[in-house]
Amino acid sequence: MDTIAGFFSFITTPVSWVIVQFHKLYGAIFGPDTGWAWGLSIVSLVILIRICLIPLFVKQIKATRAMQTLQPEMKKIQERYKSDKQRQSEEMMKLYKESGTNPLSSCLPILAQSPFFFALYHVLNGIASNKKVGVIDQQLLDSARDAHIFGAPLAVKFTDSADKVASLGASLTDVRVVTALMIILMSASQFFTQRQLMTKNVDTTVKTPFMQQQKMLMYVFPIMFAVFGINFPVGVLVYWLTTNVWTMGQQMYVIRQNPTPGSKAQASYLERLQKHITDAGKTRSRGQVRAVKAIVAKGRDRNEYERKFINGLNKAGFAAQADGTVIVSEPEVTTAEDGTPATPKRQQPKRQSKAKRQSGTTTGGKADGGATSDPASDASGTKTSLTKSEASAPQDAPAKAKSTGGASGNQPGQGTRSKAKSGQRKGQQRPKHPSKK
Repeated sequence: MDTIAGFFSFITTPVSWVIVQFHKLYGAIFGPDTGWAWGLSIVSLVILIRICLIPLFVKQIKATRAMQTLQPEMKKIQERYKSDKQRQSEEMMKLYKESGTNPLSSCLPILAQSPFFFALYHVLNGIASNKKVGVIDQQLLDSARDAHIFGAPLAVKFTDSADKVASLGASLTDVRVVTALMIILMSASQFFTQRQLMTKNVDTTVKTPFMQQQKMLMYVFPIMFAVFGINFPVGVLVYWLTTNVWTMGQQMYVIRQNPTPGSKAQASYLERLQKHITDAGKTRSRGQVRAVKAIVAKGRDRNEYERKFINGLNKAGFAAQADGTVIVSEPEVTTAEDGTPATPKRQQPKRQSKAKRQSGTTTGGKADGGATSDPASDASGTKTSLTKSEASAPQDAPAKAKSTGGASGNQPGQGTRSKAKSGQRKGQQRPKHPSKK
């Protein structure tokens, strides 16, 4: 560790200068020799570094999401060229170049932060060894050695001997308790940060090896912090605990405001966004406008949560526009999933009951002169119904009417059975001979 810290000694002077400037500020408030003054100086150094690394953090998010998108294609290349590793690497590099992604972009914040970490370690190690480092002179060196955080000096480690701890004016028990508590908090914050990323901000519809790697890192990183943490001075533990808490909070904000498409975090975000839009009647911020614009631009390629969001706006009487705004939609106009007007569905007529159909047939027969079809003469085999007069007439009435040849004076269609087909000649029908039945 000392060798690596010496390699980054070129940045030791800037880091020590920043710490001294913060120490002057906090020393005027809490006292120059207190642990609060030196501890808050280290915390402020972390915050300053992380603010400067925000652009790299944004690139890391974009690179991580791009890598998640490319996972299916990468898996195909691995399966296609699993026997040719060289060709597999060439195809991977070609895929990265075509998509404009870089696998190292996801590690940019850690790589950029590592020089400051080792420089701080070099400064604190010099304080523990009573050596001048950077702009820290002998007066500041004595002040830093006297500073204690919860009873533990800044430069002691968990593995230091009781004699060394006693030389700095502290007890071994206090040092072990404070350092162990910091190591536990540091590992727990790292685990929670990685778990938050895996459970909320990963597209659950795509199962790729990338997810398995992230899941493995969720358990590996905390163990690494616990193992190496026992060799870190208290000041470095303060630094690393602060940067883990900052990363956790920063990631929590990003997941809440800009979640990965298809993740559980996106479902929660779109539910909140729909509620805000329906309450206000419009998109109120640039972030909401960008989110709605991106969803509308996807068209039919939207995922399940995005389709549910668009349908929810339509049901509430709003229509999402291509520029990210929303307008009040007309009641009679429905919109499709991509925001375009949809063709109204054709309404099917209601099916009538059997009783209504029979009554309609009887009424139709009466309207045509009261005549009904004869089963013997109707070639189509359709059912016929008797009129009220036929039902009440004697059984020998039809035979008598036939034998008299219609002499009873009944008009056609009154108590007689005749054909009611369309196009048939109307008027008085010629009676059939009794022998032709």
